[in-house]
Formats: sequence, C-alpha cells, structure tokens
Amino acid sequence: MALQLNAMFLQLAHKERDIYKVSKLFVVTCYRLTNTFPSEEKFNMISQIRRAALSVPLNIAEGASRKSDAERKRFYEIARGSVIEIDAPIEVAAELKYVIKEEQEELGELMIRCFQMLTKMIGH
Repeated sequence: MALQLNAMFLQLAHKERDIYKVSKLFVVTCYRLTNTFPSEEKFNMISQIRRAALSVPLNIAEGASRKSDAERKRFYEIARGSVIEIDAPIEVAAELKYVIKEEQEELGELMIRCFQMLTKMIGH
C-alpha cells in the first residue's frame, strides 16, 4: 500500500473551521509583511510578530483537541492574546515606515476577524 502525502497529514475537524482557515491566512500575511522589514529587525520585531502569529492557529488546533469546554476556551484565550500581541509591533512598524498602509489594512482586517471569531468562541 502506497502512502499518499498531502499538506494536511491529520484529517481533523478543526481544519475545516473558518477560524482555523482565517488564522492560517493571518500567519501567512504576517510572514509576508515581515519579509519587507529591515534585516536588523530579524531577532526583534520580525521574530516576535511571527512567533505570536504562529501561536494563533497552533492554539486553535490544540484547543479543538481538548475534551472540556474550560480547557478548550483557555487555548482560544491564548490564541486571542497572541492576536492582541501583534497589534503593538505592527503599529510601531507602521510608524517606522516598515509597512505600507495597504499591507497594514489587510493585516488589520484579518486581525479583527480573528479577534472577533475567537471572542465569540470563548463566549465573551
């Protein structure tokens, strides 16, 4: 029997949820945006934004695997916190002219959408 590989190794339900799909787009957008930052920001702003962005879908995935509502919500709260964490460095990056307005707006729309969806999932 031949093993067939694809991008998704585990066929899990959370991968079909809108929040997971939006959060992946959010990560990709953060990575693309930080590709244009000056190289001296590699170990500062770039790594901070990317680490926080990647944390969003990771915590959504882990939360979806939890059995209790309380545990699940805790991971969704962590994901939402990571979304919030990205807001400040993007604001600073904009002031430093590392990002153009259109890029900032695209990321902002995804950030707001993730925040709202996670807030709804948490229940407050």
